[in-house]
Amino acid sequence: QVQLMESGGGSVQPGGSLTLSCAASGKIFSTNTLGWYRQVPGKERELVATISSTGIITYADSVKGRFFISRDGARYTVILEMNSLKYEDTAVYYCHCQMWAPSLGRNGADYWGQGTQVTVSS
Repeated sequence: QVQLMESGGGSVQPGGSLTLSCAASGKIFSTNTLGWYRQVPGKERELVATISSTGIITYADSVKGRFFISRDGARYTVILEMNSLKYEDTAVYYCHCQMWAPSLGRNGADYWGQGTQVTVSS
């Protein structure tokens, strides 16, 4: 079992910055991807950014150049630095962990954090 503990959400004015942090603990396999997704009421959860255990990074087009993801491999912590925030960035942000290993089967295993609210408002 894997636990994901998120922190860093809150309220900020447009153009401001926030940093989200997520610490993963438990039985974590070495082949994994940590990342952030977000969701607003009435819409599907969408990818924000992910970073793999080999350093491969993916960003949603809507956040490229404004958001930056990094990870501390030794601690399985993933950080999302969000800059130049816009009204449309308002959402609940969820930490995600996807792992792959022979014992986990073809699709591996994935886990979600409980979510942290980010509100961009003047």
